Amino acid sequence: MRLSDMIEEFIKDLWEKDRDEVELKRNELAEYFRCAPSQINYVLSTRFTLDHGYAIESQRGGGGYIRIVRLAHDDSEKLAYLLNQRVGSSISARDARILCLQLAEQGTITHGESELMLSALSPQALSLPVSETLKDEIRARILRSMLLSITQRG
Repeated sequence: MRLSDMIEEFIKDLWEKDRDEVELKRNELAEYFRCAPSQINYVLSTRFTLDHGYAIESQRGGGGYIRIVRLAHDDSEKLAYLLNQRVGSSISARDARILCLQLAEQGTITHGESELMLSALSPQALSLPVSETLKDEIRARILRSMLLSITQRG
């Protein structure tokens, strides 16, 4: 069995029957399999994609983690559309506002959740001494993380 297959099976075995997510640390996993962290990245980016019914949230740094979420089929299609088409790697405050309001109107999120999201994504919250391009990239990362959390709550 190839190392990539072993890593994939190991991760899938971590799931408990009543849970739809698993959290792990990339470096610990690489150490366990005695491989480079890039090998873990390869498995995650090829075996745990939206097309395969998974979403990945990653936090880098010393206390970083990787959270892999198993999605229902219709959730994965909707999330793939939202993350790739509507949000992408950058989103303006205006477009983020429109998306949050639409999600509330559709009943995907409550109006209270929409207000919280709008506050976190607002120009006031991101009033940093950086370019608008960087603010839009930060806003997209925040929004992507929120959408993953919404999907996880089922």
